[in-house]
Amino acid sequence: MIGGVQNIGRIPELQKRILFTFGMLAVYRVGAHIATPGINPEVIQQFFDNASDTVFGLFNLFSGGALEQLSIFALGIMPYISASIIFQLLTVVVPQLEQLQKEGEQGRKKITQWTRYATIVLATFQSFLISVALENGQFGEGAVMNPGWGFRLMAMITLTSGTAFIMWLGEQVTERGIGNGISLVIFSSIVVSIPSAIGQLLQLIRADQITLIGSLVLLGVMVLVVGAVVYVERGQRRIPIQHAKRVVGRKVTQGGMSYFPLKVNTAGVIPPIFASSILMLPLTLGQFTDNPAVARFTQDFLSFGGLWYNVIYVGLIVFFAFFYTAIIINPVDVSENIKKMGGYIPGIRPGKRTAEYIDAILSRLTLIGGVYVAAVCVLPIFLSNRAGIPFYFGGTALLIIVGVALDVIGQVEAHLVSRQYEGFVQGARTRGRLGR
Repeated sequence: MIGGVQNIGRIPELQKRILFTFGMLAVYRVGAHIATPGINPEVIQQFFDNASDTVFGLFNLFSGGALEQLSIFALGIMPYISASIIFQLLTVVVPQLEQLQKEGEQGRKKITQWTRYATIVLATFQSFLISVALENGQFGEGAVMNPGWGFRLMAMITLTSGTAFIMWLGEQVTERGIGNGISLVIFSSIVVSIPSAIGQLLQLIRADQITLIGSLVLLGVMVLVVGAVVYVERGQRRIPIQHAKRVVGRKVTQGGMSYFPLKVNTAGVIPPIFASSILMLPLTLGQFTDNPAVARFTQDFLSFGGLWYNVIYVGLIVFFAFFYTAIIINPVDVSENIKKMGGYIPGIRPGKRTAEYIDAILSRLTLIGGVYVAAVCVLPIFLSNRAGIPFYFGGTALLIIVGVALDVIGQVEAHLVSRQYEGFVQGARTRGRLGR
């Protein structure tokens, strides 16, 4: 990989893509520090200083600090992600959407367009709720300088436009940069908080609140967890598929062995995101309500990082791992595609038995993947509560960082390999002409 990094400068197209990606992410980071008009940033900052260990601290982590400053990018890219997830679920429920998705590129473009419209609707609704909460003093008294519908409309237009711009920026990075733009936006939002967390840890070490040995042990645990995440994320179960010889017209297609790969963590980071969203709803209501019964219920049973919170969190992650995997991989469809291609799994009869075999393997992998994701997500909560770590870095954030980093590295390597292959071909042609 080190040699590959050295070769990046020799490929102008790859170099331009990387520079374009960094430029777009820099624009995003600049926008995260531009405050929304009509608010008092000091009041908002004071509120988030006291709420770093609550659900708002987690929201702020995924927005890269934009929420605590209530910048124009305070909503982040989460409305787009929510809209994308909604349409993925609807493609399973609504036959028209499922048929549209199977139509190819044009159908996917249509669904993408509808996802954009849904993003604007969700962002408008969320920005309205935020503006009302600001006026009602939920983020501190005096957060709004001039309350009223003028401020509400200004906040809604500003925050919705910010989300639309981030959505456009992510699509530009995907098309003209390197990696998936939306994933890189989330990646940069999470990574930007690491230096401040390290600075807090160093201050506590200087103040003798945390020993140097304890910090080294924590660093070792983090390295081991990251290594385990990389190992599992790259792990897959390859199902062998034997292809028989086929006669197509006058051509005879040679048979051979291929593999159908199944990842250990097929669902990715979707299960913890779904689980967090469901648990955040009652936590948010408990934060804003004045009803003592609701506040006591959330404090006793849904307290962030508590026993029942972790138990429900793990159960939801495992459930959504099975749910989302069932959406994206249908063993019956896979069995039919293998049969249409003239292939079969050695020792397994085509058709129903093949579907059952794939479903059994997929169920075992999904259980292992769900437990693995739950362990990664709960471990930081345990370390934060038991070991007294002064900052929270969630397992979901860790999965996103590792997944996006592996994807970007894979795309860079693909560019390097393709250019190297073209170099080999051109060299072979040159040597052939000289030989003549």
